[in-house]
Order: sequence, then C-alpha cells, then structure tokens
Amino acid sequence: MRSDAVKKGVERAPHRSLLHALGLSRRDLGRPFIGIVNSFTDVVPGHLHLREIAAVVKEGVRAAGGVPFEFNTIAICDGIAMNHAGMKYSLPSRELIADAVETMVEAHAFDGLVFIPNCDKIIPGMLMAAVRLNIPAIFVSGGPMLAGRMGNEKIDVNTVFEAVGAVTGGRMTEEELSRVEQLACPGCGSCAGMFTANTMNCLTEALGMGLPGNGTIPAVEARRRVLARQAGEQIMQLLERDIRPRQIVTADAIFNAFTVDMALGGSTNSVLHVMAIAHEAGVDFRLSMINEISQRTPYLCKIRPSGPHHIEDLDRAGGIPAVMGELRGLLRLNAVTVTGRTVGENLSGVKTLDQDVIRSVKTAHASTGGLAILFGNLAPEGAVVKKAAVAPEMMVHRGPARVFDSEEDATKAIMGGRIKPGDVLVIRYEGPKGGPGMREMLTPTSLITGAGLDKEVALITDGRFSGATRGASIGHVSPEAAARGPIAAIRDGDIIKIDIPANRLDVELSDEEIKSRLSRLPAFEPRVKSGYLRRYIERVTSASTGAVFTD
Repeated sequence: MRSDAVKKGVERAPHRSLLHALGLSRRDLGRPFIGIVNSFTDVVPGHLHLREIAAVVKEGVRAAGGVPFEFNTIAICDGIAMNHAGMKYSLPSRELIADAVETMVEAHAFDGLVFIPNCDKIIPGMLMAAVRLNIPAIFVSGGPMLAGRMGNEKIDVNTVFEAVGAVTGGRMTEEELSRVEQLACPGCGSCAGMFTANTMNCLTEALGMGLPGNGTIPAVEARRRVLARQAGEQIMQLLERDIRPRQIVTADAIFNAFTVDMALGGSTNSVLHVMAIAHEAGVDFRLSMINEISQRTPYLCKIRPSGPHHIEDLDRAGGIPAVMGELRGLLRLNAVTVTGRTVGENLSGVKTLDQDVIRSVKTAHASTGGLAILFGNLAPEGAVVKKAAVAPEMMVHRGPARVFDSEEDATKAIMGGRIKPGDVLVIRYEGPKGGPGMREMLTPTSLITGAGLDKEVALITDGRFSGATRGASIGHVSPEAAARGPIAAIRDGDIIKIDIPANRLDVELSDEEIKSRLSRLPAFEPRVKSGYLRRYIERVTSASTGAVFTD
C-alpha cells in the first residue's frame, strides 16, 4: 500500500505516533488510508451540505475496511463572483484545486480517494487531480438544487439574472424582482438547470468516474446520502482490484462524455473542462472532433436554460443511465467505470421513465447535438456555442459589430439601451490571458435576454459563458485578443457572419486587412501585475486547448 510509506518500519515510529494522536489504533494502521477530498465552504450553496455527505462517505469507507481522512479544497460560487473582479479567479481556481489535491495526497501517501465536489471549477479541478495522481478514486457530488417555485412556475437562479434585464427594459418592477430573487434558490445543491456544475456532474457519471445517479439525484433527497455511502464502500473495491483513473478516463470515456454532453445540450464550459481533463490524462482529443460527435448525436433533453425541465425532472425520468441507454448504439460500451463494470454492463435493464424529458433517438429534438465548434477567419482555432439554446432565427446571422474591450463596458452599453436589433456585440480581452481568467458573461447575456433581444442580437467573446446562458452567445474565440487573435482586429461597424449549421464564424475582412490591423496594435499589457493571476497569465494556454498550463 502507498500508505506504508508513512506507517511501516522502525523509522516510521514518529509518523505512527502522530497518527495515534489522531485517534487511530494499531489495527487501523494495517488498513488502507483513504483521502476524502471535500470542497465544503459556507459561501457556496452547492457545498453547504457537504460535511454531511462526507460523514456518510466516511461511514462507507470504515464499513468496507478503510480509514478515512478528510481534507478540504477551495471553492468559488460563480453566481456570487459574477460580473465583478472576483470572476477573474473562477477558472484559475481549477488549477489551484488540482495542485492542492496533488500536494495533500502526495504528502500523506493516501491509498485511494473519494472526491466530493459540486460546482463549476471544483469538479474538473478534482478530475484533473484524479487522473494526474492515478490512484484508485471515485466521485460523489453533492447533487443538484431543487427548482424554486413562484405560483405554478418553476424558477431558478437564471430566472433572476434574466429578471434584471426585464427590470432594466421596463418589463418588470423591482418589487417583482425581489419576489423572484427570494424564491429562485430554495436550498442547498448546485443550481437547478443544466448549467456548468450539473453538466460536469452528469459528465463525471458519463466518464465513468461517478456511480449512477451522481449527476441528478437531488441534494436534499435521502438517495443522495445512500449514494455517498456506496461511494465510500466502492473505493475499497476499486483499491482491491487496482482500478485507477487512467484506466477509466480513456479516449473512449472522453468520447462517451462528449456524446452525452451533445444529447443533454450541456454548458459550453464542458468543452473547456473535458479538454483539460483529456490533456491531464494524456488523451489526444482535438477540438474539431467535437463537431464530428455532434453530427452523429441527437439532442434528447431540453433542460434549463434550453427548455422547461430541470435536473430533478431528468432524475425522475431515469437520469444519466437512461440518457446513455437511449444513446447505446453511439457509445463505446467497453469503457470501464468505477462500478467495476463496463458502460454496456451498467446499462443492462436501464429504462427511460418519461420520454417527454428524455426523448428517444427517433423522437429527438434535433438530429445533431446541442453544442457546436465554429471555425473561420474570426476564430481560426475555434469558438463554442450552445446551439441548443439559440433561437432558430439566430442560427444564421449577419450584422455590424459593436466592440467593447471589457465586460463592464458592454454591460453599461446594454443597460443604457445602446445595443440595437441586428447588432453583434463583441467583448474581447476577456480570454485566459486577457481577462485574465476568462470571465463568464452571464450578466450581459441575461440582460440581452431579459430585454427581449436574444432573438435579434448575437454576442461574441474570447471570454466564456455561464451554463445558464442562452441566445446566440459564442465564446472561447481563439486565439484570444491578448494573443493577437483576429478578434483584436475588429472595429465598430465591421460585418460579422455567423453560420452555426455550417460551423462558421467570420468577419467580412480580407486576411491582409486583418494582418495589417493587428500589426498596428500596441503590445499587450497584462491587466494584473502581481499575485496568482499574474502567474496565471504567464502559464495559461489557449481556450482551444482547455486553458491548461504550459508543461
């Protein structure tokens, strides 16, 4: 066992003495040491209950013969960090989480790991750590929040963001907004739609790193505690059989994850994160392959913000196993999972319980997937759009650019009524290096939607979007402006062409004109001069690679 490095031999007597100080018996020293990686904090609603989840996981570990040791990671609530300087730290926290887990695990020589994440950057950060460390590991999330209720209407945090735009546009009063904000988030759990957190928890299940139910069982249900105990027990089985993350997170698993993602119409951030996980696992996965998967994968589930349903409805309909059951003919069924069985074996006997929520391949909402990668002279290395959340009339659009060099300036323009139907809003210098940190643009997209312009205005950025974003919102434009990508050459009035069915994003400028404009730009000056973000700017790579660090 790896933990023998801290507990076996005469020279380890001091180590054993310290372990006895923790309450361990001599018998405990002969058992496997299991790290419980908990992302509990008091500031994130999705994590508020994770102490309870961890306690149940530890019960499972002890019952199966292991010794659990809990430690914590940082966790940022993207909703609270949104639209101010705090959002610059959200994506960069992913790398900090992976590094912190590596540090704790290697320093204490754990034999196996149970990860307890629940929100946006925490899930991929932990998955990156799991494949990097490559010791037996399993994930159990804290589960999704229930939708809020206002009369007969189900609402969520995205309802609140869009309501701000409605107030600004004079279509809602501030008193009505106050009522919405008090009811939208009824308790603990990751926000109730197919936003980034729930997308990543569902994809953890599709990757094979979480037990069935990991992505959809509501946070408040007793079944979530049962799942947590099962995860604690199952890590001991994985340890006994020496099943490791890199045996699970293979090219087949990445393929399966993106296939499920297309069927769900998940967050555009999933592209960023799954690419980063693939990189960490040593899997070569090109961005263009996502379009190939999308072309062959039907869009089966319209979950908020793309449709009326919430994660609780997806769970009631059979959850991710039912989605994968419908996709059975498109998946790599021999991929290994943390159940100890293959994907195909896990799907034996699985049924869809509500075909309004999870459609069959024959009755799909669309014959192709919910995400698309766009290429063109404006995005030579690619850009991402959640096409499942784009109105039909905006799938092809041509309009004049309205250019802003920060989210704040764009937000002021929208709230000031300066964005008109037909415009293409361009927000640049918000990429991994330029932001820095590639901020999410939920505030401007929600203001556009709340003002009723989401069927008339497109938004393009080298930043990224919340999973709650809907409309013709195209992010991750690469290369970014700070790296002198073509987006840095755009000027007000330039005509931009969007053709999502053809996977194209172009500006009506010649290559020579783009090159000439870029050559006249001043050298990029980082916005942050010190601290972690300065170091992040120096090491982070393009969004097209997953915004991973240089090796």
